[in-house]
Amino acid sequence: MMSSTSLFTTPPPPHTTTNRLPPPNKLAVIISNSKSIGQLLKIHAALYRQNLHNDPLLNFHLLRAYSFLNRLNYSITLFNQTHNKNIFLYTAIIHCHAQHNYYEQALLYYSHMLTDNIEPNAFSFSSVLKSCPLKPGRALHSQTIKFDLDKDLYVRTSLVDVYARGGDVSSAKKLFETMPQRSLVSLTTMMTCYAKHGELVAARVLFDEMEQKDVVCWNVMIDGYVQQGLPNEALVLFRRMLAEKVRPNEVTLVAVLSACGQIGALETGRWVHSYIENTGIKINVQVATSLIDMYSKCGSLEDSRLVFDRVNDKDVIAWNSMIVGYAMHGFSKDALRLFNEMCRVGLKPTDVTFIGILNACAHAGLVDEGWGFFNSMREEYAIVPKVEHYGCMVDILSRAGKLEEAYELVTNMEIEPDLVVWGSLLGACRLHGNAQLGEKIAEYLVSQKLANSGTYILLSNIFAAKGDWNAVARVRTLMKENGVQKEPGCSSIEVNNKVHEFLAGDLRHPNSKEIYMMLEEINGWLKVQNYIPGRT
Repeated sequence: MMSSTSLFTTPPPPHTTTNRLPPPNKLAVIISNSKSIGQLLKIHAALYRQNLHNDPLLNFHLLRAYSFLNRLNYSITLFNQTHNKNIFLYTAIIHCHAQHNYYEQALLYYSHMLTDNIEPNAFSFSSVLKSCPLKPGRALHSQTIKFDLDKDLYVRTSLVDVYARGGDVSSAKKLFETMPQRSLVSLTTMMTCYAKHGELVAARVLFDEMEQKDVVCWNVMIDGYVQQGLPNEALVLFRRMLAEKVRPNEVTLVAVLSACGQIGALETGRWVHSYIENTGIKINVQVATSLIDMYSKCGSLEDSRLVFDRVNDKDVIAWNSMIVGYAMHGFSKDALRLFNEMCRVGLKPTDVTFIGILNACAHAGLVDEGWGFFNSMREEYAIVPKVEHYGCMVDILSRAGKLEEAYELVTNMEIEPDLVVWGSLLGACRLHGNAQLGEKIAEYLVSQKLANSGTYILLSNIFAAKGDWNAVARVRTLMKENGVQKEPGCSSIEVNNKVHEFLAGDLRHPNSKEIYMMLEEINGWLKVQNYIPGRT
C-alpha cells in the first residue's frame, strides 16, 4: 500500500485522452464538493496529468477536502510538497488541525508561518484559536494586538470563546462588552459561556435581547437550564420555541428529554417521543439513549426496554442507560442479565456500567457478588474505582447491616470520601439504630466542616429513635450555634402535562387550600390505622 509520504511524489503516467479539465475556479468547487476519498484522488491525479498540481488555489481546496474526509495525513503531505507556501495554505493547514482538535500541531504550524515571514490574517487567528487552551490563547491574544487584528469581529469572537472554554468568564465578558459590533455567533458564544458556568440570568438577558435566534441559541439556553438543575424552566422555553415555529433538532430533544427525566414528567416525555416520530426526526443512538434514560427515570421500564430493543448498533452508553434503569428500580436480575449480554456481544463495560451493576447488587442484597464486581473493575477492566463506586459498596454493605465493614471501607478509600458517601453511611446508622457509630461519623463531619443540615437531621433522628432526647437537644443547639437551617423538603407531580412543584409549608400554589385540606384528611386516615412514621 502506498504511504502518505510517497502518495504525491511521482506524477501518474500521462493519460491518452485529450479531455481538458474545467477552469481552476470551477475545479475548486468540484474539489470542495467531493463526497469520497476515491473521487478526490481521481481529481488529484487528473491535476497531475494536466500539470495543475502546483496551482495554489487548487492545492488550498485539496488540502481542506482531504482533511474533511478524515485524511489529514494526505493534507500534511500535500502541504509539505507545496513550494512557495502562502498565507492561505498555512491558514488551511492550521484550520485542518484545529478542526481535529490537534491544537499543539496547529500552534506549531502557526509558528512556522511566522518563521517564514508570513504575516497572519484574521482567518489565521480564527483558525489557530479554534481549539486552543487558555494559556497559549492568552499568548495569541497578545499576537492579535501586535498585528492590529484584536478588534476584528471573527478574531474577537474566537478570543471570547477561548476565555469562555478556559473558564475565565470575566475576561470573556470584558472582551465581549468591548466588541465594536456583535454577530449571532459572538452572542451565542457569550451566552454559552454564561450558561456553562451557571450564570443563567446573564445568559437569559442575552437570549431575550437577540432579534434573531437560530436553533443553536435555543439549544444553549434550554440545555443551560437542564445542566443547572432547572428542568421546569427548560420545558417552558421548549414550549415557547415550538410556539415560535423554530424546529428543534437532536440536540434540543436530548436536552428536553433529560429535563423530563429530572422531574419525572412522563406524559411530557411521551409527547416528545411522539413528536420525534411524527416529524420524521431520526432517532439516532444519542436520542434513543435519552429516551431510554427518560423512561427509566419516569418509572416506565417497559417503554424504556421497547426503545432499547429497537436501537441498531447500540453503543455502551445505550446499554448503560438500560442497566442503570433496571438497577434504579430494583430489577436486579434484569440488570445483571443485561450486563452479561453486553459482555457477550463484545462491548467493554465502563465505570458507569459498574455503578449500575453495583446498585443492582445493593437492591438485591448481593454482598459477595458486589465485592466481586468491585474488585473486577481494576483487575479485569483496568478501571480505577471512583467515589461513586465506593458509595455503591457502602450502600451494599449498609443495607446488609455490615456497618463496621462499610466504615472501614470508607476510612481506607484511595480517594477522599465525599459527603454523599458519609451521608449514606450515616443514614444506615439511623436505619440500624447504631447511635455510637452515627455520632462518631457526625462528629468527624462537623470537625472537618463537611456537615450540612442533612447531617444534623440524620444524627438527631438516630438519637430520637433511641429515645435520647437530651442528645437530640444537643444536636439542635449545635445547629443553631453553627447557623445551620433545615432545608425545606421539595416534591413535584405532573398533571395534564404540567409539572407542579411544592416546598414544605408552601402556600403559593393557587390550589393550596384544597391541597392542605386533603393532607389533613390523609393524616386522619393514618391516625385511624395507627401509623407511626419511620416504622414499617
